[in-house]
Amino acid sequence: MPEGPEIRRAADLLVRAVVNKPLTDVWFAFPSLKPYQSALRGTKITAIETRGKALLTHFSNGLTLYSHNQLYGVWRVVKTGETPKETKRSLRVQLQTTDAAILLYSASEIGIYDTAEIENHPFLQRIGPDVLDETLTVAQVRERLLSPKFRNRQLGGMLLDQAFLAGLGNYLRAEILWLAKLLPDHKPKELKEAELDALADACLSVARLSYATRGTMDENVHHGALFRFKVFGRTGKPCERCGDPIVKSSVSSRPFFWCPVCQV
Repeated sequence: MPEGPEIRRAADLLVRAVVNKPLTDVWFAFPSLKPYQSALRGTKITAIETRGKALLTHFSNGLTLYSHNQLYGVWRVVKTGETPKETKRSLRVQLQTTDAAILLYSASEIGIYDTAEIENHPFLQRIGPDVLDETLTVAQVRERLLSPKFRNRQLGGMLLDQAFLAGLGNYLRAEILWLAKLLPDHKPKELKEAELDALADACLSVARLSYATRGTMDENVHHGALFRFKVFGRTGKPCERCGDPIVKSSVSSRPFFWCPVCQV
């Protein structure tokens, strides 16, 4: 499943293609959404924002399209009149302007809501702060770590829970714990002050670096060769800090990659 940085980059592409341009055509695959087609034609998309792994498309007539890609959903941008590339995915949404169209394939969680009521959506009510929200601070993340809801949770499961920080996922979990030099079985209440600070900082810095560098964990490109991650997917490769081989295991039924020397 795409994680927060991937969803945000997808939203950036959609924004550049269609925001503030009148919609010349609107099409939904789901019968329950068909009545909205005529209501949205001629309106403008005023903003497209992400909340963790969900995407909110706001229209000028006071409606908002909620979508969650889940495992198979994907957005595409095409020029108006252009035939999309062949795909086995099922088209669910098409929003078209005179210049471009944005297409959503294979997503199953799609709905139209009054913009004023969108915050009451069950998913948005359940999730924590968006990890890419620039107003979210390390101090606030540290406070969440020590809150009654999370202080007794093992880090390996907690970092996948969207109620903690929306947008985190499996590869970010591995990278965060490697950067913080922690194992996934720790609980926040057991950590020393410096460890809490390092973990809170890593939760934000790793996700934001991934977004800024298009999914890589390295700001330096050498001769075109680049480690996409520090540990994720690098079983047997040397740890960048100590040189020992990276190990793969399973945590919360998901693959987990870590350094047995650096992480304690």
